[in-house]
Amino acid sequence: MTLLNPKKTTFDQVDAPSAELLKKTIDFFEKKGKNSLKNDDHERRWYDDFLAFQKQEKLFANFLTPAQYGNGNTRWDTYRNCYLNEILGFYGLNYWYTWQVTILGLGPIWMSNNDGIKIQTAQLLDQGGIFAYGLSEKEHGADIYASSMTLHPKGSAWLARGRKYYIGNGNEAAFVSVFGKIAPENDYVFFVAESKNKHYKCLQNVVNSQNYVAEIELDDYPVTEKEILLRGSEAWDACLNTVNIGKFNLGWASIGMCTHALYESLNHASKRCLFDHTVTEFVHIRQLFVDAYCRLAAMRAFAFRAADYMRSASLQDRRYLLYNPVVKMKVTSQGEEVINLLWDVIAAKGFEKDTFFEAAARDIRALPKLEGTIHVNMALIIKFMANYFFKAVDYPEMSTQNGTENDDFLFRQGPARGLSKIRFHDYKKVYNRENTPNIKIFRKQIRLLKMMLILARPDKEQAKDFDFLLNLGELFTLVVYGQLIIENKQMLQFSGQLLDQIFDFMVRDFSKYALLLYSKTSATNRQRKICKRMIKRPHHDETRYQAVLKEVYSLTETYEMNP
Repeated sequence: MTLLNPKKTTFDQVDAPSAELLKKTIDFFEKKGKNSLKNDDHERRWYDDFLAFQKQEKLFANFLTPAQYGNGNTRWDTYRNCYLNEILGFYGLNYWYTWQVTILGLGPIWMSNNDGIKIQTAQLLDQGGIFAYGLSEKEHGADIYASSMTLHPKGSAWLARGRKYYIGNGNEAAFVSVFGKIAPENDYVFFVAESKNKHYKCLQNVVNSQNYVAEIELDDYPVTEKEILLRGSEAWDACLNTVNIGKFNLGWASIGMCTHALYESLNHASKRCLFDHTVTEFVHIRQLFVDAYCRLAAMRAFAFRAADYMRSASLQDRRYLLYNPVVKMKVTSQGEEVINLLWDVIAAKGFEKDTFFEAAARDIRALPKLEGTIHVNMALIIKFMANYFFKAVDYPEMSTQNGTENDDFLFRQGPARGLSKIRFHDYKKVYNRENTPNIKIFRKQIRLLKMMLILARPDKEQAKDFDFLLNLGELFTLVVYGQLIIENKQMLQFSGQLLDQIFDFMVRDFSKYALLLYSKTSATNRQRKICKRMIKRPHHDETRYQAVLKEVYSLTETYEMNP
């Protein structure tokens, strides 16, 4: 199916035990019902019932315990994690968030060589434990250079002193993976702390939310070698490599929330009559729905395909380090766009307290801003542009990575450097597989972008202007985005009509960013001339448009959450 429908999706793409757990998760939320879900959100009620469910079903234990430390069907499998990410996002960011920060907290643990803590962690997961990631600090966010959490020597052990800020699950975490430095050398370190220890102080919830996002203090918290996870460069690398794993999930939270909002918007608009017509009959509403649907389908296609590159990654193939920040940056920002489009459909209804949309419209804004802002991830993406366009190499064709193997490489990603050595397969070969009218136009836009990089690349001053680079990076990101969508057409059973309608908005978006780059006061004459040529109209085909509209409207009344 192109989109998730909790009441119809069978999850045939994953093994039977995993599919059963996904269905049980859906069943939990549907039995809870939308009224209870929304009431808990409004009253900022800690989600004990969900945590009790996941403990009983060993949900996190099954999905987040590497095979060698668990039993039964436990494994870390990014492909099936996508589905759980999507389901939790579908029912609300709050439920997804406790899963997400547990993933972050587990990263340094599974990356370490501390088998004692790993065995204990597997046991805690089996008992329903949740985890936390102690990186950020109030004064300087996630600037790991400036971390002030310090281990002070005391005999053969240490005392930890310092505060961490914005720590999800910090109130109840079985383990918090804490990043800091060891005095007097100030070498980097990761260690685990228990939230129930008397030297661990949970000072406050820093957000007005159902989630608990803590400010914590370690007040002479005793740490021994048994609690040390990683030191030095390995601790540093684990910071970045953990975020590599975790930030991928944010795109899936956006996909889940947008999908629920789409169903709700369709159901509302199809029942509402204005001027003797249902809202869905109006021309501008049809365009809004088609655009929202195409953008959402593209988000899901890209994110699933990016998972293939994460699962197949190795020290010799690190293409995921480009695709992963695109999921984080592009898919989450597209989620905001989808909600904006749907909000123009349902208008004031989107503020009403009994709608899912009210929560989605509020929470969708968070995802582009977590695990590194759009700007931070764009700065990373731009580093790959030269190799992507000019130094392609041959790779074997990538199949859908939906096997049941454990994703071991994610916990041995190696040093967080060497990005200039990463090579990519030839994007042109992928784009040449499809000859729909809008893909042909998009290929012309790509050629012009490449021409600009050859004939009018940014000068030294422009390279210092991040706003200039941000628009250039948006153009590059669209090329990467379109490539993986084409690669994933078959898995999600896209029709040629849907694919070409997706590239209708891709052509428009490329033109928008080309115009923004053209409008920069620092743009040179040659740059402006090439940007002007990039601005193109998409090809309109009424038959194609009506076919996609029919596909969107066929979703009406196919899903509504139990009251």
